Amino acid sequence: QVQVVESGGGLVQAGGSLRLSCRAFGLTSDDYVMGWFRQAPGKEREGVVCIAWSGISQYYADLVKGRFTISRDNYKNTLYLHMNSLQPEDTAMYYCAFDYTHRCSGNHRDFGIWGQGTQVTVSA
Repeated sequence: QVQVVESGGGLVQAGGSLRLSCRAFGLTSDDYVMGWFRQAPGKEREGVVCIAWSGISQYYADLVKGRFTISRDNYKNTLYLHMNSLQPEDTAMYYCAFDYTHRCSGNHRDFGIWGQGTQVTVSA
């Protein structure tokens, strides 16, 4: 059974940077997507980024384009989220998501496997 484990959250001042990591364990196929979602208190979980491991599909939310990028370590089945120019409105719990599919999505209902989440707090 696939599990994903996040790390890397924390407290940062506005304009700062953080890198989140998500490692997947127990994979049985290379045909999958991994993504990052975030959820602020009182708000719905929203998609941030997604990548298909085959490379044929990616998704970036408009709010993070130009500030957030993704990279990956294929050997470690790890997805990294590089967050730059962070703003207080980026404050949220960030969740890694996984599913066996070849198409990315920004809809959390399309993902079946989730990590525990890691808190990102950006102070003004």
